[in-house]
Amino acid sequence: MACRISELILNCADPERLAAFWTEVLGYVEIGREDDGSIEIGPPDVGFGGARPTLVLSPSSDPRTGPLRLHIDVNPTDRDQDAELERLLALGATPADVGQTGKEAWHVLADPEGNEFCLLRPRIQPV
Repeated sequence: MACRISELILNCADPERLAAFWTEVLGYVEIGREDDGSIEIGPPDVGFGGARPTLVLSPSSDPRTGPLRLHIDVNPTDRDQDAELERLLALGATPADVGQTGKEAWHVLADPEGNEFCLLRPRIQPV
């Protein structure tokens, strides 16, 4: 028996804003809210416990110092990397510099709060 990642928690200043961004990026929907202001998003019609982990946007007033110790990688599912890059930029992602050389096969981006994530090249099948 092994464990499986069921949800990822992202501390943020504005859960509403990040929930809106990440639901569009991942094709997720809001599946719950907590009294502390946390918003959980996940795959439509599945929610928590499905094949894909949910994402919890948890309010925090603590300033981030330094790079994230864990970041999210995403892959396009229905278009090529260039088209997906344009879509993500239109949603509010911005290019991020974490020391890459420019020869990488991926793009480093930041969400609206500056959390880095990578757009990888290979197209993968949706789950």
